[in-house]
Amino acid sequence: MPEAQPLTLDLKRMIIEALELEDVTPDDIDEQAPLFGEGLGLDSIDALELGLELQKRYGIKLDADAEETRKYFASLAALRSLVEARRVR
Repeated sequence: MPEAQPLTLDLKRMIIEALELEDVTPDDIDEQAPLFGEGLGLDSIDALELGLELQKRYGIKLDADAEETRKYFASLAALRSLVEARRVR
């Protein structure tokens, strides 16, 4: 299993590319900061885009209405935990 650091960087790049965040670099994304609201300021449309990208890249299917899905999108660290636990190898 790859160490967390390359996965963290990959997720940061995925967020930037999928959401076309032109003025954001991987270094700008704090692992513990909220992805929605204050942190990166993402919205529900962004969540859908990220969900599709997670499915394409890692084979992870999420239920958009599930409470646990909101928890996984809380921060980059939470998203990384989800990928580590559920990605299709």
